[in-house]
Amino acid sequence: MQYRLLGRSGLVVSRLAFGAMTFTAGNRINPALYRTEAGEADRLVGMALDAGVTFFDTADVYAGGESEAMLGRALGARRKDVVLATKVGGRTGEGLNEAGLSRGRIMAAVDASLARLGTDWIDVYIVHRFDPLTPIEETLRALDDIVRAGKVRYLGFSNWPAWGAAAAMELARAHGLAPFTHGQMYYSLAGRDIEHDYLDMAARYGLGLSVWSPLSGGLLTGKYRGGDGDGRLATFDMMPIDRSRIDALLDTIIAIAGDRAASPAQVALGWLLSRPAVTSIILGASKAVQLADTLGAVDLALEAEELARLDAVSATEAPYPGWFLQRYGDTVLAAALANLPSS
Repeated sequence: MQYRLLGRSGLVVSRLAFGAMTFTAGNRINPALYRTEAGEADRLVGMALDAGVTFFDTADVYAGGESEAMLGRALGARRKDVVLATKVGGRTGEGLNEAGLSRGRIMAAVDASLARLGTDWIDVYIVHRFDPLTPIEETLRALDDIVRAGKVRYLGFSNWPAWGAAAAMELARAHGLAPFTHGQMYYSLAGRDIEHDYLDMAARYGLGLSVWSPLSGGLLTGKYRGGDGDGRLATFDMMPIDRSRIDALLDTIIAIAGDRAASPAQVALGWLLSRPAVTSIILGASKAVQLADTLGAVDLALEAEELARLDAVSATEAPYPGWFLQRYGDTVLAAALANLPSS
């Protein structure tokens, strides 16, 4: 296993993380997502631990809280050996205040998550989505309070716009509040949107990056070609992917996989592991065979030529003003600086 520091914190996490979103004790609200019951959940957690995985991720909304409870039980005495992350912000009930990132919601949700996880502390508490109705200052002060109370040790965010994360970092710095360590964002060969704005912001603030859905819901495994596949995309297709470009991308992934005696999933994950901005990749699996395959990605080091092929076939043009800056930047100065001898 490989390990990295999480952003500018001193917290060490494994580059492959385990995501427990599929865990369920019988919740059938969304069977395409919630499909891994107790026996298999325990087996998957054990496999991840044996492979050196130390970063485990869940959320209060997964299977109505069942995922948190099952992950806590599966970790058992090993809980002290891992970095445990969960999330707040999604809707957990019908009440008007049972969602979002208000102070009241955060204070109630963190205690509920601690109880379900069966732990005295949460290593990384992640705000699950941007809340346009709650002032960022209110959210940050509530998060700072639960850090100071010892309930939470580090903070992160997921699915936030770059401007919102930047504003939060500036406010935390100005008021001495606990800062975010990283963003948990969607990133894959089929979805490279965050390269156009988000990654520059993250580099500016020293934020780490953990990646959710690195295989785009299984699309990059190739199992959905021809309409086959019984995974989540069969009934739960949440990502706006340009399917007209996927065949060429899959052709390249599969060709490289064949050359390297690897699986398509390992190639897609290997590309992400090669990206300097990526701290950790969250592996979601409902079957042991899936997890065994994706864990193997850590041993695949793609060659520069293979990475270039994947880059080319998956590239998309930056949205404005990105395309303007790329096309009409100062090429004379850039060329001059590129030719400067190293000091």
